[in-house]
Amino acid sequence: MRATLRWAQADFRAHRGEALFVVLASAGVIASLLLAGALFGYAANPWQRVFNQSHGAHIWLHTRAGADTGALSGVDGVADLSGPYRTAATTVESRGARAGVTLRAAPEEPPRTGRPVVAAGSWLGAPGDAAPGDHAAGSGSGAGSVVLETSVARALWAEPGDTVRVTGPDGAPHLLRVSGTADVAEPRYQPGGAAGIGWVLPATLDRIARGDTGQSVGLRLEDPDDTDFIVQRAVTVLGADRVAEVTKWQQARADAGGDDRLLGAMFGVFGLGALLAAALAASGAVGARVRGQLRDIAVLKAIGFTPGQVTRGFLLQHLAFALLGVALGTAAIALLGARIPGRIGEAAAVWQDLPGHTAMMIGIPVGAVLLIAASTGLSAWRAGRVPPVPVARAALPSAAPMTALGKRALGVRVPPALVLGWRAAFPRRGRTLVAVARLALPLVLITVALVTWSTLDQFRSRPAQMGLAAALTVRAGQPAGPSDAELERTLAAAPDVAAVHPGAEMAALVPGQTGTITLRGLGTARRPYPSAVVEGRAVAGPDEAVAGQGLLDLLGVRVGDWVRMTVGGRPQILHLVGRTIEPESGGRVITTTLDALRERDPRLRPAYHALELRAGADPRAVGAALATVAGGTLEIRETPNPADRLEPARGVIGALIAVLALIGLIELLTLIGTGVRDRGRDLLALKAIGLTPRQIGAMIVTAAGLTALAAALVGTAVGVLTGTWLVDTQGASSGIGAGIAQLPPLPVLLTVIVGAVLGAVAAAALPATRAARRRLADSLSETL
Repeated sequence: MRATLRWAQADFRAHRGEALFVVLASAGVIASLLLAGALFGYAANPWQRVFNQSHGAHIWLHTRAGADTGALSGVDGVADLSGPYRTAATTVESRGARAGVTLRAAPEEPPRTGRPVVAAGSWLGAPGDAAPGDHAAGSGSGAGSVVLETSVARALWAEPGDTVRVTGPDGAPHLLRVSGTADVAEPRYQPGGAAGIGWVLPATLDRIARGDTGQSVGLRLEDPDDTDFIVQRAVTVLGADRVAEVTKWQQARADAGGDDRLLGAMFGVFGLGALLAAALAASGAVGARVRGQLRDIAVLKAIGFTPGQVTRGFLLQHLAFALLGVALGTAAIALLGARIPGRIGEAAAVWQDLPGHTAMMIGIPVGAVLLIAASTGLSAWRAGRVPPVPVARAALPSAAPMTALGKRALGVRVPPALVLGWRAAFPRRGRTLVAVARLALPLVLITVALVTWSTLDQFRSRPAQMGLAAALTVRAGQPAGPSDAELERTLAAAPDVAAVHPGAEMAALVPGQTGTITLRGLGTARRPYPSAVVEGRAVAGPDEAVAGQGLLDLLGVRVGDWVRMTVGGRPQILHLVGRTIEPESGGRVITTTLDALRERDPRLRPAYHALELRAGADPRAVGAALATVAGGTLEIRETPNPADRLEPARGVIGALIAVLALIGLIELLTLIGTGVRDRGRDLLALKAIGLTPRQIGAMIVTAAGLTALAAALVGTAVGVLTGTWLVDTQGASSGIGAGIAQLPPLPVLLTVIVGAVLGAVAAAALPATRAARRRLADSLSETL
């Protein structure tokens, strides 16, 4: 053992450059994996991220005025309180949209616990936030301003700087300027369900509510598992008659659970692929170093080292390098990750407070070390089998013989660098396949990421193909409004409105009455709604319907079956003629025409109208124009888009591509270095027959470029197939349905291929220059 350690120490001194590359490669791989883990946690768990950033409360109690909420601080298990805040139920209108909003009286400085995280604009009290005409209403500079929670701001199409109309409990209207939008770890706004949240200064709330207020107080717990018990204690302290509503952190997390599952499953696949690619890159660097020391191994065998000693020496040495690299990479991310500019640094900073951070900080390095150890053990075992006779390797051919095609290419004056570069890039079938596969793996993951990006972009650019043909939904805001025919004429006459589809929705009991689904009547028999049909056909006759994947899975039916359901105590039987992409209600929606529903209930009136807009029309501008024409009698909403909830994934995907590109670069450098070392004897022969240093350098660069080209073609092709399958599978499991995957544009795929080739050429330039200028001698060092 002592001799083995002494040899390992001497070998390290003699090959410091190679050892440094192995350590840095391991450190870069681990840093990339940890950053990928930070990005996954940042995007796949938005509720937890906001909860940690805001130092959120686990319980929110909404009480009536006069409740003694100060006594809650003495309840065992309560770590801190947020508030109490006086509240008032209001209605906020903007650009024709209307939403119920609970306003909270907040101080000019955000609270420490339950602090809203400002996403855009500024908090209350910033200069210039007062709405026009409201300066005399309060004393503060932000007396006429409001900060809206992000989901309700999106529903109202409100942005910082906009002016919204707020109607208080007494029915009096007030104008407030939106100073900013903020995220909180509380249930999101739901049209017709949970009210949104807004924050105003106390003076502004006094002016709007005029004493008709309640209270909200947040409780941050020492142990989240005690939530139910603390709720009971808190209600007992305050009095059950004083508590109007209780919301718990589990409700808010479940509200965002669909996003967590979608992103978590997608990024989980990316994480496993990145771990495999990173382990292969690090092990490739180790294996290349072992192959580069065959002469030293032969000398050790000649002086009496046993195969076991050689194996143990290489294993211990490279495990030490791997551990050092892992430690450096982990320490760098732990200490400096939060200082990286952009979304990556933000994700690294937030990740430290997310659940599972410690497990990933330990599990990722340990897993990588184990994979590197396994591959190093294989390389070390091969090193132990190296024969101690140097002449044995020199007597073997280093590459396959020149093919007839190669000889013919040289005969027709094809540049020798191109012919020899092709021969060097694809020497033997097995060796070529391994090199191409290892380099193609990061490119496969990059292409899968691009497929995901393109799919998200499809929801924005071509929503009609993703089941979102109607950009606006219009409801009559007052019972005594215009008749259905008059309303349709008014809507159809609006600029940029291409079609108006009357609709109605109702809950229906499934067979066996074990659950409910959404039955939607949309469009008429003469002009049905253009659903995004991906299987079967669209509705064309009476009693025909289309359904989402979630409904098909729930009922266990297929396209072509008849479905019976119960609506208001009456049976409804429909023939499923197609499957659609259905982004709402988990895909548990069956859609027919309004005429088909009127056969069961002739008095059925449209509950809303879905508006198709012309290409390029701005839904906000159209909504504002309709609100002006209708004089405030219409409730206009923009159709929810799943891409809004998945917006953080776009930046994460971009950062993930950069991480995968770094892993690919490490693999590429390893392959280039190994190729130059293994072809040292060939370079000697090429110089002997008259090739110039420039031709030799061009040959090495060409070989690297051709290898990268083959890997890029294979990687993008496999990535397109894998990405399409992955996105469609995830769409089917979420209920939206398969068929949503969108391939990246051809120029984007060509950019990936060209970028990989150019990167390989650039990475090979320096090794090629050094190899071309080196004086090769036909000695033991070149023949072994």
